[in-house]
Amino acid sequence: MERIGSRDYTVGIVGLGYVGLPLLWVFHQQGFRVVGIDIDEAKIRALRSGNSYIKHFPQEQMQTLSRSQRCSATADFSVVHDVDAIILCVPTPLNLHREPDMSYIISTTNAIAPHLKRGHLVVLESTTYPGTTDEIIRPTCERVSGLRSGVDIFFAFSPEREDPGNPHFGTATIPKVVGGDGAEALAIADALYSSAIVNTVRVSNPKTAEAVKLLENIFRSVNIALVNELKLVFHAMGIDVHEVIEAAKTKPFGFMAFYPGPGLGGHCIPIDPFYLTWKAREYGLHTRFIELAGEVNTAMPQFVVRRTIEALNDRKKCMNGSRILCVGLAYKPDVDDMRESPTFVVMDLLEREKAHVDYYDPYIPTIPPTREHAAWTGRTSVQWRKDVISSYDAVVIVTNHRSVNYRELLAWSDTIVDTRNAMQGLGAAQEQIWKA
Repeated sequence: MERIGSRDYTVGIVGLGYVGLPLLWVFHQQGFRVVGIDIDEAKIRALRSGNSYIKHFPQEQMQTLSRSQRCSATADFSVVHDVDAIILCVPTPLNLHREPDMSYIISTTNAIAPHLKRGHLVVLESTTYPGTTDEIIRPTCERVSGLRSGVDIFFAFSPEREDPGNPHFGTATIPKVVGGDGAEALAIADALYSSAIVNTVRVSNPKTAEAVKLLENIFRSVNIALVNELKLVFHAMGIDVHEVIEAAKTKPFGFMAFYPGPGLGGHCIPIDPFYLTWKAREYGLHTRFIELAGEVNTAMPQFVVRRTIEALNDRKKCMNGSRILCVGLAYKPDVDDMRESPTFVVMDLLEREKAHVDYYDPYIPTIPPTREHAAWTGRTSVQWRKDVISSYDAVVIVTNHRSVNYRELLAWSDTIVDTRNAMQGLGAAQEQIWKA
C-alpha cells in the first residue's frame, strides 16, 4: 500500500487492445512504471515505436509511452515476476455455439501462474460470467505457484467500462467497480485503482463485480431489443419510431431513450448477456427475457435486407445482380472498432441474395482478418466520390459516422436505406429514403 502511494510500484497489463492500452496510459500518467504484455508482436512493435493502432488513442500519447523510461512492452510472460500487479485485459468472445470462449482467460492464467511471487495482485478486467475469478484464475494460480490467496497473493475483479470514441468519458474518468477476494485484496486493488481513476466503487467480492458488468450490458441489450421490436411494429403501422422516441424523451422522469438499429455490435452488448445465460443453466435457471432480447436484436439485419429488397423493387430492380454499398463497417460511429459489427451480417445476407456488395468506412480502409467473417479479409473501402457512389443501385447506411457527408450522399444516390436515422432533417424526398 505504501509503495502504491509512493509510485514505487510496477503495473503489468496483459492485452494491449481497446481496454489494455488506455489503461496502460492512465497508470503511466500517474507516475507508475508500466509493462505491456501481448502475444501480438505487431502491437509490441507499435508500442515500442510509438505508432498508435487504435483510432481513438492519440499518436502523441503512443509516442510518449515509447519514449518513456517507465514504460516497456514485451511478449515474454516471464516479466510477470518483475511487476507488482498484473491486470488481465484479454478477449472473452463466444464460440460457434454461442457459448463462452474462455480460452484466452485460461491460456493467459496458465502463462502468468509460473511467474507469480509473494505480494502479487492479480486483477481480471475482461467481461465474463460470475465466478470466473473464483473458479478459474485463483485455483490455477494457487495450484501452479503454491501461493495462497489472501495470504501470499491477492485477487480481484474490476470490470472494464471502456466506451471507445466517447468524448465525455475516458478510462480515468469512469468510476471503477472493484471486488476483491478478501478484505486485503480489496484494499490493495482499491488503492491501486484509486490512484489513477476518478472514483472507485467497492463491492463485496469478485463474483459481485463480475455480475455488475453483465447487468450494465444486459440492461442495454434488453432495452435496445424493445425499441427494435417497436420499430417493426410502428413501421407496419406507418409510424416513425424515431419521432416517437424524440417525443417520449421530453418526459422529465420515468423514461430513458434507447434507439433502434440494424443489430448489435461491439464486444459487449451482443456477447456479454450470453455469459450469464450459460452460467444460469448450471443452477437450473433459464434467462428467457435475456435470450428473447438476443433473438430480437440478432434478427434486425434481416429486416434491413428486406427493406433493401423493397427499395430496389420500387425502382423496378432485382436484388440479384444489383450493386449495394454499405456505409459504415465499424460497430458504432466515429471509431475503427468493427468487433461484432452488424454490417458484416448485413453484407453476408445481401451477398446471399446474389447482390454485389462493397463498403465505405473512412476509419477502416482495409478489413483485417476476423474470426467469423474471413471471406471479407483484405476487402478495401471504396472511395467517396460522386462517380463511385452514384454507380450503386442502393446505399445502406449501417453506421452513422459524423465524418460522412450525408448531403453529398443525398445528391449522389436516389435509393438510400437508412438504419440510423442519419438522413433526418436533410430534406430528402420521401421516395428516396427507406428507413430500416
